[in-house]
Amino acid sequence: SPAMHFTRSIGFRLTLWYSLILTSALVLFGVLIHWSLEARLTAEIRRQIDERAAAFERFVVAEAAEQPPVELDDEIFEFCQALPASSWLEMTRPDGSVSFRYPPAGRPPGPFATAGKHFLIRGQPVEVAMGASLAEVDRTLGILSSLLLGLIPAALLLACAGGAWLSRRALRPVAEMTAAARQISIANLALRLPTRGSGDELENLAQTWNSMLDRLESAVRTLSQFAADASHELRTPLAVIRTSAELALRRARDPEAYRDALAEIRSETERMTQLVEDLLFLARGDSGVVEMPLETVDLRLLMEEVVNEIRALAATRGIRPETSLPSQGVTVQGNRAALRRLFLVLLDNALKFAPEGGLVTLRLEPDGRQWIASVCDNGPGIDPADLPHIFRRFYRAGHPSLHAGHGDTGHGLGLSLAASIAAAHKITIQVESSPESGSRFHLHFA
Repeated sequence: SPAMHFTRSIGFRLTLWYSLILTSALVLFGVLIHWSLEARLTAEIRRQIDERAAAFERFVVAEAAEQPPVELDDEIFEFCQALPASSWLEMTRPDGSVSFRYPPAGRPPGPFATAGKHFLIRGQPVEVAMGASLAEVDRTLGILSSLLLGLIPAALLLACAGGAWLSRRALRPVAEMTAAARQISIANLALRLPTRGSGDELENLAQTWNSMLDRLESAVRTLSQFAADASHELRTPLAVIRTSAELALRRARDPEAYRDALAEIRSETERMTQLVEDLLFLARGDSGVVEMPLETVDLRLLMEEVVNEIRALAATRGIRPETSLPSQGVTVQGNRAALRRLFLVLLDNALKFAPEGGLVTLRLEPDGRQWIASVCDNGPGIDPADLPHIFRRFYRAGHPSLHAGHGDTGHGLGLSLAASIAAAHKITIQVESSPESGSRFHLHFA
């Protein structure tokens, strides 16, 4: 319900907590002010009574010592008349009887502060009690209490209203971001949350969300392009398979024609199967679920096996594969099947673009604590404009010389597979290419 939604809002909770904290602070402030003022006023009255009692002692002793003797009660009465109206004084003998009282009616009602003195008057011990009413202190504290009780609720209401306004103002960017986020969908990922350039936490939050949306938009765009490219790549073999089957079924043919049609269908099916397997491998790599159990692999021996495997294919194209490998074995931790596929992809790529009668070289060299495997060819090289994109899926370099005379150059997934395998093994791939000296792919094994 709207009421429940309001009570759960951050603005309401901020205002509530602000009100509770402010109420506690104001109440504590009022109590401390009341207590400190009471203590200060009471202490001041007690100090004044002590001074009056000391002055009374000096006065009485001096008057009692005068010659000829004076009427002491009259002198004391005159002294008491100079005291504040709320004061009183009593003199008692050692037996407890009162020898003098001012005012004559006795102590005034109400709370009071007192001070006592013991001294001799004409050789006789007396006890003097002097006091002053605290009614003025109570009156002052009452006025203060009334002011606090009246002003604290008013200040609290004003502060709560201000706090609610400030919380709404402070959370307005959150409301704007929420409204903007509700408009963002898969159809309009280009929208972004508003930023004000304030540099505060909300600004950082909006920038973080926008950065995430940038990555999400890029991922969706890549996924859409990936799906479109995959559909395009699958469309050609499917069309070939369908055409071959339709032609074979259109009329009766001799067994050789049927065998040719089935062979073409099998070839295209194998091409589709390889394409689908490559796509699944890349998809598993993207999701992080690709299984590559690691083992100790002799890198030198593996590279020799791969070169021997492609010698027959290289011979059909008049290309000479050469190796430059260390005499001793080189062991690394990796998945043997995946590393074999990595080298096959790079060697197959080199064979496709090396000129007829050209040279493809496979090297393994030490570099400090690591080993560098290199696959080199003396082909036309990669155009600088294409170099940053060669590991993208379904990307084919646009330089005409890369495709002229080489027939099928594949689906454009080979280097993507190589990059995925290298990333899983924490292998860094460095590419160098120039029109004069061909292309060189360097694999840095940690």
